[in-house]
Amino acid sequence: MSTFPATRLRRLRQTDWSRRLVQENVLTVNDLIWAVVVSDTADPTEPVAAMPGVERLGLNALAEAAKRAAQLGIPAMAIFPHIDPAKKDENGSEALNPKGLVPQAIRTIKEAAPNVGVICDVALDPFTTHGHDGILKDGVILNDDTVERLIQQALVQARAGCDVIAPSDMMDGRIGAIREALELEGFTDTMILSYAAKYASGFYGPYREAIGSGTVLQGDKKTYQMDPANTEEALREVAMDLDEGADMVMVKPGLPYLDIVQRVSSTFGVPTFAFQVSGEYAMIQAAAANGWIDGDRVMMESLMAFKRAGAAGIITYFAPRAAELMA
Repeated sequence: MSTFPATRLRRLRQTDWSRRLVQENVLTVNDLIWAVVVSDTADPTEPVAAMPGVERLGLNALAEAAKRAAQLGIPAMAIFPHIDPAKKDENGSEALNPKGLVPQAIRTIKEAAPNVGVICDVALDPFTTHGHDGILKDGVILNDDTVERLIQQALVQARAGCDVIAPSDMMDGRIGAIREALELEGFTDTMILSYAAKYASGFYGPYREAIGSGTVLQGDKKTYQMDPANTEEALREVAMDLDEGADMVMVKPGLPYLDIVQRVSSTFGVPTFAFQVSGEYAMIQAAAANGWIDGDRVMMESLMAFKRAGAAGIITYFAPRAAELMA
């Protein structure tokens, strides 16, 4: 390698045009998926205290958000439900309601913005009284019983017009079971985005407030979500989900797990997404509100970090603001 002064690396940094010319990674609006919380109690919106700038959206507000996504060029929206606590039970039965909030939300987005993709979370935690992603019995999450319920949840979403089924529950075998069920019902083009490497993280707290599961959660999710200390296990999870029929895979959380994003992307060469989760969002917003950081600058820098690590796209609550800045 050449040395100073023959090589002065600052030469390429001295002007805006030269920096742009040699930039290695580019973030565009095409990389963004807008995470939205839809609610059957919001009229038209309800603020989420732990996530400044994020609101629970009623269906009319969701329609306006979908139109905004289309205008900004955001490719897809990922919807997460907040339902009336009176509709919750131990088995998450409301998740299987074809007239429930999620099917209504899917149809609302499709009517308001037909060219915006709809990604739906498949898990029971927004619908259960205990806050877990699956069927709970005697303190244990039952894997196979949960998978049977997730199949039905996924089919309800597919029938309503969901483009991408996104199981986030971390039950073993659910991708293959859901793929088989989709094929049998003729949903051969419905995509599966697997939350393949989802960690038992402390960064989910604000989201649990947003969907109303935080105050009811019994215990923790360490028996089914991954240990934050593990890397090789993430590769095994991804490999299994791809073998079972996942089209795309997810790493969650995002910034604290960029090494996992990089390894998954480079190992498998498949579309690898990252989720900039609620805790990441809240920390940036809180620091910006206190004047400790430039919020927009740090937001854009954090999103670029995902691209640098190899992410094909990012699910983020920042999507509309980032899209506005890029426009």
